[in-house]
Amino acid sequence: MITTLDRKLLRDLGGMKGQVLVVSLVMACGVAMMIVSQSVILSLERTRDSYYQRYHMPDVFGQVRSAPLSLRDRLSHIPGVAAVELRVVEGALLDMEGVQEPVRARLVSLPDDGKLNLNQIFLRRGRLPAVGAQREAVVSEAFAQANGLQIGDRITAILNGHRDHLDICGIGLSPEFVFEAPPGQTLPDNKHYGVFWLRYQSLASAFDLEGAFNDFCMDLSPGTPPKEVIEEVDQMLVTYGAPGAYALSDHASSKRLGDELRIVRALSLAYPLVFLCVAAFMVNSVTSRLVRLQREQIAQLKALGYTSWQVGRHYLNYALVIVAAGTAVGIFAGWSLGHTMLKVYTLLFHFPELHFQLDQKALVMALVISIAAAVLGVAGAVWLAVKLSPAEAMRPEPPADFKPSLLERLGVTRGTGLVFRMALRNIERRPVQAGFTVAGLALATGLLVLPGALADSVDQLLTYQWNDQFRQNVVVHMRDPVSRNTMHDLEHLPGAILVEPMRGFIATVSNAHHERRLFILGFAKGHKLINPRDAQGRPLVLPGEGLVVSHKLAEVLGVKIGDRLHVQVLEGRCEHREVTVRGFMADFYGMAAYMDIDAVRQLLRESDTMTGAFLTVDTNRWDDFMREVKKQPKIEFASVKKNELAAFRASTGQSIGTLRQLFLWMAVIVAFGVVYNSARIALSERGRDLATLRVVGLTKREVAGVLLGELTLLVLVALPLGLVFGSILASYVISAVSNETVRLPQYISTITYAKSVLVVLAASGASFALVGFMLNKLDLVSVLKARD
Repeated sequence: MITTLDRKLLRDLGGMKGQVLVVSLVMACGVAMMIVSQSVILSLERTRDSYYQRYHMPDVFGQVRSAPLSLRDRLSHIPGVAAVELRVVEGALLDMEGVQEPVRARLVSLPDDGKLNLNQIFLRRGRLPAVGAQREAVVSEAFAQANGLQIGDRITAILNGHRDHLDICGIGLSPEFVFEAPPGQTLPDNKHYGVFWLRYQSLASAFDLEGAFNDFCMDLSPGTPPKEVIEEVDQMLVTYGAPGAYALSDHASSKRLGDELRIVRALSLAYPLVFLCVAAFMVNSVTSRLVRLQREQIAQLKALGYTSWQVGRHYLNYALVIVAAGTAVGIFAGWSLGHTMLKVYTLLFHFPELHFQLDQKALVMALVISIAAAVLGVAGAVWLAVKLSPAEAMRPEPPADFKPSLLERLGVTRGTGLVFRMALRNIERRPVQAGFTVAGLALATGLLVLPGALADSVDQLLTYQWNDQFRQNVVVHMRDPVSRNTMHDLEHLPGAILVEPMRGFIATVSNAHHERRLFILGFAKGHKLINPRDAQGRPLVLPGEGLVVSHKLAEVLGVKIGDRLHVQVLEGRCEHREVTVRGFMADFYGMAAYMDIDAVRQLLRESDTMTGAFLTVDTNRWDDFMREVKKQPKIEFASVKKNELAAFRASTGQSIGTLRQLFLWMAVIVAFGVVYNSARIALSERGRDLATLRVVGLTKREVAGVLLGELTLLVLVALPLGLVFGSILASYVISAVSNETVRLPQYISTITYAKSVLVVLAASGASFALVGFMLNKLDLVSVLKARD
């Protein structure tokens, strides 16, 4: 049964439906963001854990140069090892129709007996290679989709320097390649890199590894620490050129997924709380205005026998209705946006299926936080209604004190018009309400800065990483270290304009208990195609000895200039060295360490060797160059800068772009809502004063100037505060989304600040237009009638 107070509540809500709508929308934005972020985390984690368990993702991985299969028994008897898979894993170049550049393939062997215990294949279509089949292969789904491959297609491949072919018999997925990126790279390029699974004998014979393996993985018994197993494995395989085993947490695919989850967690609470704070300000403004306008009704309710508790609960219900509406809209929006966000993640991560799972804990948490924000926002107004005695409430509010404002007394406003001075006096008369309006507008302005800052940072990253630092358009990598004479062959490739050698190697660098596995790159003096810089943008000159490392690597390892790093070379004799840190460089893509190429050769005890080269190629002869590269047996693969850039835009760039659009629309909602709410409250509170001004002779424009001039001043005060807040918020978010894979530079352009200001001004203008329309419809007679 509906009580009298409930009927009053419904009538009041009907009369202020516009304000209820905008406050509910702002609250819905916060609820939706919390639900989206927490549900995306839940969906990815549950899907990952289920996939890893069902298809037996190993706990330990490792490579060797070449070791006999007879080691299987010794590895299996290591305490804590439950299963061992010995494999052949090699790289190959593919010559595919319709693709100019060489395509890189990772070839992984499957047991000849057909019993695959670890890293089991999920077949989307087709079948596994038949036992004894020479060139049948299952291809990864992402690569097949990017290149339009079907069951039965034949692909030309260069295996161990010999031209051969692969016949596709199946399309599938493996838990080992949830994130499918080339080794040593941190972004996927499904058009130019794919994984193929072949039978062991077929792959081993093609690479002269019959009876041997060069890759292994292990499953551990529950509760077994990986570190102890890794130490014993390394001791056993050190004589076979093993660079060192590593745990699942250091596996490239698993680590990349973990980085993404950390990004979402960082945004899952801080960003929604900003919206809910704005909503709390707005609820306070709406309810406080209602209590002030209904002083006489509160007195009459108490005189009729309603207790202070009943009256207070009645006004608290206004906030709860807003919470209910905002939560309902937020849940629906969160459900819809969650599906959209997961579609973005399917570009990065490949599971058999990835379904959106609503996090019920997040739903409850969003509801609790929304109620808390609304109650805190309305607490002051409810207390005002509770403590108001009937006798006091029956008297009208004391007349406003319109004494000269502080700025007037200081003489700052000398020469200004009457309307401007009245606006200043109104602001000074109600400083708390003005403060709430300024705070809300500042938060809205800051939220508008964030999307633009993300776009600016991405553009800055692309400009620096792909244009300023790396100026080549192709990088070629050799299958094995070659002599410097190979430079002559590269310089005579069609269209080659400039060629600079490099000597890189995989190593584990460590300092105390911190360590990372990475690719250390050495390049020649006088280089022109690679241009490392320090944090201030100044070019770095490589020292004759020692390392120059990225700031992120230095942060992870905890080193400073002059410290010595322990470097374990993961090739050849896998020797250990001590190398001094000579400088830091700005780097936003992975983690890097550079050396002079002669220092690298000395470290490795080699003569004039190289493992690749940076090239500038004449784009007019691009096709001829790529055609010739595919024929070179020494070249393992070629990285094309424009393809890497396209891969970035299709993966990380698109995910950041989706976040940017989401933040932008929500910020526009907040900006419009805050201004409209403030203008609407001012009009309802001061309708009698404004009508009086019209009666005594002020024009409609002058009356509108009194009301809207006050709001304009508040907007102008809020804008610089909002830009400062936006800079701080953008700095936090950019730091949160940056990780070891990709780091965004802290950069906000003047255009972003200008756009944020323009959007707030546009939202303010739209709100002013609506309020101005209401002001023109003001009924002077009804407003000026004495109140009962």
